[in-house]
Amino acid sequence: MNHGSHAEVRAERLKGGWRKADWLGLRRLDDFSVEARRKMLRRRLLVAFGAGAAVIALLALGWWLVTSAGFVSTDNAYVGADVAQITPEISGAVKLVRATDTEMVRHGDVLVTLVDADAQLALAQAEADEARAVRRVEQYFANVGIAAAQVDARQAELTRSRSEYERRAKLAAKGTISPEELTAALATYDAARASLESAKGTLTAAQTLVQGTDVQSNPEVAAAKTAVGVARLNLERTVLRAPVDGVVARRQVQVGQRIEPGALLMTVVPLADVHVDANFKEGQLRKVRAGQPARLISDLYGSDVVFHGRVVGIGGGTGSAFALIPAQNATGNWIKVVQRLPVRIALDPEELKAHPLRVGLSMTARVDIRR
Repeated sequence: MNHGSHAEVRAERLKGGWRKADWLGLRRLDDFSVEARRKMLRRRLLVAFGAGAAVIALLALGWWLVTSAGFVSTDNAYVGADVAQITPEISGAVKLVRATDTEMVRHGDVLVTLVDADAQLALAQAEADEARAVRRVEQYFANVGIAAAQVDARQAELTRSRSEYERRAKLAAKGTISPEELTAALATYDAARASLESAKGTLTAAQTLVQGTDVQSNPEVAAAKTAVGVARLNLERTVLRAPVDGVVARRQVQVGQRIEPGALLMTVVPLADVHVDANFKEGQLRKVRAGQPARLISDLYGSDVVFHGRVVGIGGGTGSAFALIPAQNATGNWIKVVQRLPVRIALDPEELKAHPLRVGLSMTARVDIRR
């Protein structure tokens, strides 16, 4: 190729620019004009940007498949617990309060003490009534013996009077005694027979009071014992103890206060037995089942502490369904709102011991629905 042909080629490049596609950039930029160089550089940048975006998209897809596919998550989750309410079972004045808010207590620790003078007097009265009932029942058993002796005595009297009557009847038949004497003997005989019947009735009544029992199992003694048990129980109820291990909250009682049965004095929150109520959208619950594992993060400890748990169950209704004033959807201005259902998640007790949670704390929950 001569010098003229080279000039023509160069002129053609300068005139038309870079007409032939060179998207791989295999040619040198020095072989092209300024405009062609700009186009080539721009094309290379676009190709690099597209390739980078594709790689990022693939990486993001892979990350989503590894970490998010097969999971449902929500940050609308809160710590809950079945708290123990401390309420008195008897009325009385508060003598001593031994627990305050935020204080840790153990099962059986004394929380509140009531004035027990009335309860002690009631117990003493019940014990006296029991002793009196025992003595009365013992008298019932003694009366049975007395009544039996009376029956024997009346039986002997009847035998004697019958014998006397029969002897006088023989004498009257011979005319030896007067009819008046025979009538008197007959009257004595009839009276002895009536006395025997009366004695038998008294014996039956006495036996009825003690039949099938002894002194301790007699109904009167048993009732008196029950009264003693109630009085002793009321005395024990003057001391209110912690039913579970936990932390005291919502103390509402003061020394000297007069309280009635059922009044809320304080609450004990069992920190070792808390759970999480995670409110998932209704569209997320299609594959959620009881027993599936869950990972939870608390705002209190941050992402450095991960709690593990399992789904216990799904609530029986949405929050709006159990609201004090339920939503009236049968109206003309109805707007559909995505509903949420609470999912109960039980936590690992060992993790709770290491990092205790408090009722009401915010949590982020993620449930593995692949299993």
